[in-house]
Amino acid sequence: MSSNTDVSLSSYDEDQGSKLIQKAKEAPFVPIGMAGFAAIVAYGLYKLKNRGSTKMSIHLIHMRVAAQGFVVGATTVGMTYSMYREYWAKPSKSWKRRCFLLLVRVA
Repeated sequence: MSSNTDVSLSSYDEDQGSKLIQKAKEAPFVPIGMAGFAAIVAYGLYKLKNRGSTKMSIHLIHMRVAAQGFVVGATTVGMTYSMYREYWAKPSKSWKRRCFLLLVRVA
């Protein structure tokens, strides 16, 4: 029984930094959403001591809603941008052909 210990795992060769950079190039609004989330959380922690008479739970709920809203907004804008880039900015030849055939059938 011989075991082969020389296993090549090419998917594990990349480090986390290069994966993050690659994903940022594919979907640029994901890092924007992450940065916005971190900024809102940092701002919320900074304002925690100056919240006045507001209860702690209410303050935390407001900060959570603001952070989640920013992330959802950035994701929505990113998806819209991605769809625009994929379907409207440079449609493929098959897409143009389908639109042309649809127009010919209608006319």
